[in-house]
Amino acid sequence: MTTGSADEKVLSYNDVVLRRSDLDILSGPFFLNDRIIEFYFSYLTSCHPSEDILLVPPSITFWIKECPDTESLKEFVEPLHLSQRKLIIFPINDNADVTMAEGGSHWSLLAYEKNANLFVHHDSSQGGGVNGSHAKRVYRSVTCFVASDATYVECFDSPKQVNGYDCGLYVTAIARAICEWFACGRPKDEQKLWFTSIKEQVTPSLVSKMRSDILELIRSLMATP
Repeated sequence: MTTGSADEKVLSYNDVVLRRSDLDILSGPFFLNDRIIEFYFSYLTSCHPSEDILLVPPSITFWIKECPDTESLKEFVEPLHLSQRKLIIFPINDNADVTMAEGGSHWSLLAYEKNANLFVHHDSSQGGGVNGSHAKRVYRSVTCFVASDATYVECFDSPKQVNGYDCGLYVTAIARAICEWFACGRPKDEQKLWFTSIKEQVTPSLVSKMRSDILELIRSLMATP
């Protein structure tokens, strides 16, 4: 495939532009890039249209994590209205080089639930918590905009990937499970949160199927006039 065909725009969805190369990523066993995760987060936002829920795009999460000064960060996050949200989901990437677009080698997910006032980090790496330091940087950066007394936990019981390239799919699957849990009504026991839903819905076989599901979703949107 030539560079031109790889860069061909195949879909504009909300504010996300997908290219032919993104379909190639979904067609094979490859590491998901920022655009695919941003697309799926935008899709989940459309599925759950609520001011209570915020799914933060990868590029914004990255800037929150790497922002060099507090004043710039404040101006950047104020439009997100973080303090008004009841559920916030951040995709975490281990890239720390602001000069490298689409860098990094591992995805994980950080979710904040307002009633419990808790940030939970879900990392699908077999070792668990590989992205912990990056997730904590996001947590420390946004705590003052969300709730100064919010706490952070590492969910070592998160579903684990069985290969070296499906981490992004686990992020999309866990995000979907959390959004559905929230939309269906949260349990009264705040300590349970969405953990049972994730255990039931995020298995290696279901996550593997998400690759083809997202690809088919994109193709169906491409075919829609």
